[in-house]
Amino acid sequence: MSYAYQPDEDWQPVVVAAYRTPIGRAFGSLATVAAEDLLAPIIRRIVAETGIAPETIDDVLVGNAAGGGGNIARLAALTAGLPMVVPGMTIDRQCGSGLEAIIMAARLIQAKAGSCFLAGGVESVSTAPWRVERPKANGALPRFYGRARFSPETIGDPEMGIAAENVARQFGISRQRQDEFALRSHRLAVQAAEAGIFRPEIVEISTSHGLIERDECPRAATSLEALANLRPVFLPDGSVTAGNACPLNDGACLVLVMSRGMARSMGIDKGLAFIDSAAAGVDPNLLGIGPVASTRKLMRRQPGLSLAGIDAIEFNEAFAAQVLASLDQLEIPADAVNRSGGAIALGHPFGASGAVLVTRLYSQMIRDTGGTLMTGTTGLAMIGIGGGIGLTAMFEAIELS
Repeated sequence: MSYAYQPDEDWQPVVVAAYRTPIGRAFGSLATVAAEDLLAPIIRRIVAETGIAPETIDDVLVGNAAGGGGNIARLAALTAGLPMVVPGMTIDRQCGSGLEAIIMAARLIQAKAGSCFLAGGVESVSTAPWRVERPKANGALPRFYGRARFSPETIGDPEMGIAAENVARQFGISRQRQDEFALRSHRLAVQAAEAGIFRPEIVEISTSHGLIERDECPRAATSLEALANLRPVFLPDGSVTAGNACPLNDGACLVLVMSRGMARSMGIDKGLAFIDSAAAGVDPNLLGIGPVASTRKLMRRQPGLSLAGIDAIEFNEAFAAQVLASLDQLEIPADAVNRSGGAIALGHPFGASGAVLVTRLYSQMIRDTGGTLMTGTTGLAMIGIGGGIGLTAMFEAIELS
């Protein structure tokens, strides 16, 4: 397949390592672990695995959505023991933050502004501070709130669940389809965990309760009957339930992105090449269909791209309704995405989720090939974002020699 963008080969961005923590339920297995302490073990693992000289890392780019502000990337880099010369930058594109960090690292390499970046995301809902609005008048009480504004009231700024209900109604996604998709996600994730598929990509986390090595949320015992018995959460007559939506989660994920030339000089023989990406906006009231706009934009940028020819697709499962509506619009069969389950089962640690998508692609296209790399295998990472944004990135498995 021929793509519109043909980079200087030595400066082609390539993902050469990808790891994540187990994903914990909010206030569950990782509840006592601060965000920087979720990231630090992954940084150490990547440095140890690749043998990269830490001082050659140009920057650490970390996405974060619900944290307390500041520069978690720099804090994590120092916590992990990286040299002080290595800086850090924290990125907020809400649920797309982790994927945006990886895209930004790739674009910096394409611009020859650096050769080596750690990029990904982190979220610790359990340790995130409360958000309090300053009183507008003397003597007034402060107001606690859950999230920042994504859109002005003149347009509409619905909560995520209401937006999912809007999508379900607008695009005719039935409760049964949502529940069936959620059941598929859990079954695939449980099967993958039992087969050890996730084990090579997970960096275990030490807590006061012991070593955490497995994702906490996939449910082996769930059934279509159990899902059908759950009540709607957001509207009395709605279709979105706790069963066909993602949980709240803690977790982190990082990849090492470097120029093809640098990777070759280190003797790395294969990697996941960044091809292109696109972001696009949609109506914030239907924010879950953002990936439709971003994917179509990417396809316009890549005239040779056919969705039917993509080998692996990872689509973030915030809500079954928005995944199914987006896939319908793009004419992608539901069975073609998230072949080891998705965020409904694994969890959705906001700032990290986009990076988890790339790590899952890396596992399928590079790590799990057993030395039989299918050069030219392609993958897409797709995510919908609060405020009505979609983000899609394309990768290709390549030999570096």
